[in-house]
Amino acid sequence: MSKAPRLTALFGLLMLCVEVAFGQSPAPDAPVSVMVVADFHMSNPGRDMHNVSVGDVLLPGPQAEIAKITNALATFHPTKVMAEWPANLATERYAQYLAGTLPTDRNEVVQLGFRLAKTAALARFYGIDVEGEFPYEAVQTFAQANGLSHVLERANAEIGEFVKTQTGMLQDKGIAAALRYLNDPERLSHDNSFYRQMLRFGAGQQQPGVDLLTAWYRRNFLICANLIQNSQPGDHIVLFYGSGHAFLLRQCVTETPEFILVEPNRFLPN
Repeated sequence: MSKAPRLTALFGLLMLCVEVAFGQSPAPDAPVSVMVVADFHMSNPGRDMHNVSVGDVLLPGPQAEIAKITNALATFHPTKVMAEWPANLATERYAQYLAGTLPTDRNEVVQLGFRLAKTAALARFYGIDVEGEFPYEAVQTFAQANGLSHVLERANAEIGEFVKTQTGMLQDKGIAAALRYLNDPERLSHDNSFYRQMLRFGAGQQQPGVDLLTAWYRRNFLICANLIQNSQPGDHIVLFYGSGHAFLLRQCVTETPEFILVEPNRFLPN
């Protein structure tokens, strides 16, 4: 064997070692780190059963606070940012956002997601949402017909108090404090108990509560599948999603091999 091929082979091996050392070519089994950031609707669309009242996030004060939040999250060094929008919509609007042609938008995907992706110099934004049914009316009908309305009323009253607390926190302490409140692991676990209470509503072959949970879990499994299928070894992914989804998405991440859940409150400013 001549010296030239040997030198070529040695140079190739050296470059491979350099790439691995500097993180340019992650190992095939490098873990995917995922930060699920539970958020809230900033544009007051009123689409949920219980809705937080949010001030105008386009005012100078909230804009400065949002910039502080996304700058803090950027220290996680995200390689991908994802959010609760369909893929086509997110791709189209993020391109407009980068070009400076997107109309003013108070939506949290734009305010938090797009801003973070741009700060991290990412050329692509991932919308991973899917449509799903939420057959709540059947649960209400069963509750009314079987003397269980008080159970449903109590569960909804608890959520109402949670939303009231969140609204007050936004007004008194600001956006960062509200996000830290939403992303407290104990809070997320407690809030998920609302869905578990749906299992009380049913009997025999009539199981509207089970039907509701089946639809809800299916939607969240589809969302998490989109997350997993759009990931690569070594990725640092920030996922912005409504707080109602956060518990199940966090669970999906922690139970998926080679995936690591990162707590957002390690990065969100006080």
